[in-house]
Amino acid sequence: MGFFRKRYKKALLTKENQETQESVSLENTINQFRECSDLVHNALPELQVEYLYIENLVNEQKVKEYLVEPFDTIKFPDVSLILTEKRYKKTADSRSLYKGILNGEAAIFFKDEAYLVNLFGPETRPVNESGTETVITGPHESFNESAGQNISLLRRRIKSSHLKVYKVSVGKVTLTDVYLLYLENVANKDFVEKVKQRVESVETDGIFESTMLVQMIEENPYSFFPQFLTTERPDTASSKILEGKIVGITDGSPSAFIAPTSFFEFFNSPEDYYQRWAVATALRILRYSAFFITVFFTAFYVAVITFHYEMIPRTLLSTLLESRSRVPFPPLIEALVMEFTIELLREAGARLPTKIGQTIGIVGGIVIGQSAVQAGFTSNILIIAVAISAIASFVIPNYIMSASIRLVRFGLIILAGIWGNYGIILGIGLVLVHLSGMTNLGSSYLIPIAPISTADMKDILIRAPFSKLKTRPYQAQTRNPYRQKKK
Repeated sequence: MGFFRKRYKKALLTKENQETQESVSLENTINQFRECSDLVHNALPELQVEYLYIENLVNEQKVKEYLVEPFDTIKFPDVSLILTEKRYKKTADSRSLYKGILNGEAAIFFKDEAYLVNLFGPETRPVNESGTETVITGPHESFNESAGQNISLLRRRIKSSHLKVYKVSVGKVTLTDVYLLYLENVANKDFVEKVKQRVESVETDGIFESTMLVQMIEENPYSFFPQFLTTERPDTASSKILEGKIVGITDGSPSAFIAPTSFFEFFNSPEDYYQRWAVATALRILRYSAFFITVFFTAFYVAVITFHYEMIPRTLLSTLLESRSRVPFPPLIEALVMEFTIELLREAGARLPTKIGQTIGIVGGIVIGQSAVQAGFTSNILIIAVAISAIASFVIPNYIMSASIRLVRFGLIILAGIWGNYGIILGIGLVLVHLSGMTNLGSSYLIPIAPISTADMKDILIRAPFSKLKTRPYQAQTRNPYRQKKK
């Protein structure tokens, strides 16, 4: 495999060198974009000027301002003078010429020379409210698919010359622009270099989303758990930059990724910082409680009903026995079928149009649950357990983490059906060992628990008052650890 990979890389490099060595000419450029019906080719014979651009990537007003009007009122001797203006950039590299056209620039040919002028301006989605990270208080702006507009949203919030933007193209075919943003005087240089190297080392035909890219640069690709926090909110990304972390924006993606990240950051909501500290702390405790409920509740039910009847209170035992007397399946099969049904309803509700999806989720859950109990297919106690577990999973603010936790829940249910409470303990141990061994840019995934960082606990497990949040997170390992002046 290594031999063929080297041969493939060598072939790519050879092809790239051949493209670079091609002469910059109108004929070669037209040949490169042959059979492209959206390529506009106009000639001005009296000026010996011809220009090319892709009509779906340009702004019509810019075409009029930079191409039509400048060359419409001049004569041949004035062409050279026009092309000396700063907005027209001369290029002698065919590869740069082709890339410029694909990036929304126009190629102007005059006297065997080529110039590029930026006309980029396709239609983009306006800045709207995030559909996956909604808040009641706080900003309602979200990123869209335009990287330039996303960067401007961050620039509006962080008005500092120390905010650096590093650009790299990913994908041999798509040439997707990825931007890494960080504060030069705060971010850890080693972390910045690691992210740059990993993004630059990605070898693939194309990247379309930030969540695709992070799966190619993460350290534990076989883990169930996400290792890079992704967000659609500019305020969240800005706050992480101020903490000394690196934010990545992918052109064409409404999500930004953040590194380094710890497991506990997936349970924080941007609204935590817009609420009173006591309310925000209570909400975080509620989320961690929801995490334990969604992971263990159904598994604990299966373990108790299968192996540990002595744990059931006597007042509840008769009701439970009566409820299960008509169920023909063992608790493990019963729980797995109901959990699988809930997942089907969840996915159906997410994929259907909004109004229909809500109806399917509510009516489907009620009808199926009631019918299953009346038919003796399942017990009403299990319906309650599965419903509570499903509701608790929605409390977790990050969708990707919520989906990962649901997979872990299925594993614990199976272990509970085989070994009871011992199986649950075994599953917890395996998950903890796995999480303890994970790292993000070399830092622990379980910080501030392992290793312990008491300062970080003020903004992870709880949300302390702002007067107590004087230092940046230890995980960022910043060169400037203080974000508030000491008094």
